Amino acid sequence: MLKVIRVEAKLYLREGVMAYFSLLFPTILLLVLGAIPMLRSPDPTFGGLRFIDGYVGTLVVITLGYLGLQRVPTTVATYREKGVLRRLSTTPLHPAKVLTAQLVVNLAAAVTSVVLVVAAGKLVFDIDLPHHPVGFVLATLLGATSLFALGLVIAALAPTARAATGVAGVLFILIMFFGGAYLPRFLLPEAVNTVGRYLPPGVAALQNAWVGTAPEPLHLVIMALITAFAGTVAARTFRWE
Repeated sequence: MLKVIRVEAKLYLREGVMAYFSLLFPTILLLVLGAIPMLRSPDPTFGGLRFIDGYVGTLVVITLGYLGLQRVPTTVATYREKGVLRRLSTTPLHPAKVLTAQLVVNLAAAVTSVVLVVAAGKLVFDIDLPHHPVGFVLATLLGATSLFALGLVIAALAPTARAATGVAGVLFILIMFFGGAYLPRFLLPEAVNTVGRYLPPGVAALQNAWVGTAPEPLHLVIMALITAFAGTVAARTFRWE
């Protein structure tokens, strides 16, 4: 298992531009938005907070969504399309280990990216750190694993990289919309916000932990159930070719 994880980590870093894009883009976007004076000024619309104070949670959603619903499905589907998985099927390697390695490597990348965003926000713009750090860590990890598990379901079933990209792209757009990445959540209908609270990666849980209240247990339970269910489906439906 450790060998497979090390190999996948090396392959991730060898992707070059795409690897560093997934790690650094959220931080770069925060720095660009923070360079706009208006977005650094307190706004009554955001309860007296600055736009960039509330946008950090959205950047976490973008990070998790990109890695879980863009990179993971495409990578595994590419392995299948190029015959890599067919070759692995001749070894004692269990399919679950291939999927677990993807989960571990991309989760590590997600954690690194989130840490960079939080650190840059604090050092450059004096954005408050999460007021409920334990809740924030739990919400982030469960949100990430739930999205990655959904990505692994697509990866397990998609016959080609193009098919995986298409299906994952639609799901990514929906997650970003309900998560408030395209429009601030206060501009969205209440029905959309309600659905978004319980969709991966649990935007409401992330925001609650950031402002200082513990995430609602129901949010965390839903993320855990999605992780367990989707992960099981991915492992049982995985095809080598």
